[in-house]
Amino acid sequence: MKAPIRCYSKENFNSLCDSLAARDADLQKIIRTHGYPRPWIRPNTFQTLVLSILEQQVSLAAAYAAFDRLRKKIGLVTPKKLLALTDQELRDCYFTRQKIVYARGLAQAIVSKQISLRKMEHYSDQDVYEKLIPLKGIGPWTIDVYLMHALRRTDQFPLGDVALVNSLKKVKRMRPTISKERMLAVAAAWKPYRSIAAFILWHSYMQEKGARVSH
Repeated sequence: MKAPIRCYSKENFNSLCDSLAARDADLQKIIRTHGYPRPWIRPNTFQTLVLSILEQQVSLAAAYAAFDRLRKKIGLVTPKKLLALTDQELRDCYFTRQKIVYARGLAQAIVSKQISLRKMEHYSDQDVYEKLIPLKGIGPWTIDVYLMHALRRTDQFPLGDVALVNSLKKVKRMRPTISKERMLAVAAAWKPYRSIAAFILWHSYMQEKGARVSH
């Protein structure tokens, strides 16, 4: 029997935060100090996944600069519109050589019906991984972010995210060299709502850094 697909919504997000805070004093302290985080809900679209590709291993400011330039050029970002652009046009939108390959590969997979984003809404988290991981440049971090933001799944914890890792280490008073396995063991206490814990930890990190995120 497959596990149920758990999703958060704007309506239940704060109550999920409360239930975690009741179990974890550190998360409770963040909410008391900074208030509730905002759920980062993005539409389940090709455009959202392109933004996630652009966010790989760069600052949010750099990713949004490239994304905004692309949208100004073609409007709504669709697979066919992106495939119609030349490499130079994509470079003019601040795409690196690798990210041109990744975005084109994703666009081609959708156009050829190798994957369907709409169907992903009905797949388990593991099935989403298995569908997307063969695509070049779509790794665990990108899939976790897609599951969290576009599919609104409740139990992702993307340790590929530097801000999340730094916040976890600070909040849980971990040594800098702690292993990923140990971090996952600590996060296991938040199952099946690790995504919600991640949002709270990101919120703490951004409030302390004075950062803002566009959704």
